[in-house]
Amino acid sequence: MKKILTLWLCLTLLLSVSAQAFADTTSRCAVLGADLNDQQIAAVYQQFGIRRGEVMELTLTNTEERHYLEGFVAESVIGTRSISCVYVELLPAGSGIAVSTSKITWCTGDMYVSALATAGVTDARITVAAPFEVSGTAALAGVYKAYEEMTGVRLDDAAKLVSTQELTVTGGLAQEIGSEDSTSIIGELKLMLNETKNMSDEELGALILQIAGRYNVRLTETQVSQLISLCRSMESLNPEQLKQRVEDVQGTLQKVYEAKDKVVGFAESVKSFMETLSEFMQKIREFIDKF
Repeated sequence: MKKILTLWLCLTLLLSVSAQAFADTTSRCAVLGADLNDQQIAAVYQQFGIRRGEVMELTLTNTEERHYLEGFVAESVIGTRSISCVYVELLPAGSGIAVSTSKITWCTGDMYVSALATAGVTDARITVAAPFEVSGTAALAGVYKAYEEMTGVRLDDAAKLVSTQELTVTGGLAQEIGSEDSTSIIGELKLMLNETKNMSDEELGALILQIAGRYNVRLTETQVSQLISLCRSMESLNPEQLKQRVEDVQGTLQKVYEAKDKVVGFAESVKSFMETLSEFMQKIREFIDKF
């Protein structure tokens, strides 16, 4: 009886460990740029905070990146090597999307969140990283590959292309007006696609300027044209689904913005205190110099 009980406990433990290992390899995935060497791969895994071999690993080639980037990103930005890497962990339904970045210079976490929502990615924790500083525009292709592999669900090809277009337009705008305002403006347009599809380009341009004005942002003609083109692309998707995705990630983005505001507010308080302290010390020195 003791032998049977011991055997049963061993089998239970083995199945438990196996189930955990299976869950780890099917709900967590790293996608590495195909042109990284072993040292660079080790550096990226360190940024992910995991050890190589703990999760499913895929590679992404420059050819795969080009499928999404050509036509939206300059040839010089695409390059000839695949460098950007992503780590994707699936979360329970309703968790939303969270994105952090490391050594990514052009794209911010909130820009990725908004673009991935357009593509149909949901409930995932994502890290975008590279062994050295890169723009990060190619990272979406890695997320698509990991997400489809783990969920077994193929994302809509048109939505993935629009998502890439959105990230590049948002990134370009962010260089001039900031990532928060650029993401917010595009988010508002997503919520109005049922209306914008019945507008002429002139009417849509006027609407875009009106939205930008609410953020105290002045857009150039080129920027307005880019947003009109993006809006027309988004109109080809299911507007109700896209609207729901935007509403789902708005809470996440709001938390990001509030956290940024707190950091900025604290930094401003410290700066003000240091300036006051500096002025006080200068007055003391001047007082002492008189004697």
